Amino acid sequence: MAEKKGQGYLKYVFGGLSGMGATVFVQPLDLVKNRMQLQGVGGAQKEYKNTFDAFTKILKKEGVVGIYKGLGAGLLRQATYTTTRLGVYTGLNEKYRQTTNKAPNLLASMGMGMIAGACGAMVGTPAEVALIRMTADGRLPLAERRNYSGVFNALIRITREEGILTLWRGCIPTMGRAMVVNMAQLASYTQAKQYLVSTFEMNEGIKMHFVASMISGFITTAASLPVDIAKTRIQNMKTAPGGVPEYKGSIDVLIKVSKHEGVFSLWKGFTPYFARLGPHTVITFILMEQMATYYQSYLAQSKV
Repeated sequence: MAEKKGQGYLKYVFGGLSGMGATVFVQPLDLVKNRMQLQGVGGAQKEYKNTFDAFTKILKKEGVVGIYKGLGAGLLRQATYTTTRLGVYTGLNEKYRQTTNKAPNLLASMGMGMIAGACGAMVGTPAEVALIRMTADGRLPLAERRNYSGVFNALIRITREEGILTLWRGCIPTMGRAMVVNMAQLASYTQAKQYLVSTFEMNEGIKMHFVASMISGFITTAASLPVDIAKTRIQNMKTAPGGVPEYKGSIDVLIKVSKHEGVFSLWKGFTPYFARLGPHTVITFILMEQMATYYQSYLAQSKV
């Protein structure tokens, strides 16, 4: 992450803006990933053969607007979740360096990533619930669709029709996923940068940020996809007649998916997930690093 010092709130501003910028590019892949994770529930016949088939069918059936369905929720999620997690992580990272006068080791980076992820997930879960539902709506029969007109309509209707606590449905698995994602993503990014400097003598810049981000994106995809599937299934589930939920919790999701769909289904949607997470990680970190660099340059010039 950027190591330059600036006003405290800018850590959050830069984090949120970089995440929102990245989301504009990868939203279609997020929609495809969610659709693929939701297919085959309970052993039902799968709708899509692979990522390309899913993308093609969704585009043909729902058009360009359909492939970007849930963009507003995606942007709100970044404005809440990413703003919080990157701001908290950057702040903890700088505090660690000031206290110890050295760069954080892997264990410290993982711990800070988990704390940042948990904080971000708590703040961002309502937007996450809206995002999951909006991206999943097009796969449902017309009579069963929720037909939210936008992210705020979704939040209002969920609150009115299902209660305000539904906005935090799946908060625990979301926090679990966020802790895994941020532990892997932020720690691997920090460590990858240090490795590239010490081993290949790379200098700070877009080239280093790109390589470190791609390494981070792949590690994060492999580590977090099973918990992401659990989160997606729980947030999209409907309560069965009699008030019985489809899943009891994350472990129940993982067991049922493994039993009915096969163990490797826990990595269902790996390609769109990595195709989304990889570029999202790259764009997010590059934008954040560049904003921090330009801000420091501006401060330096203003003092001349």
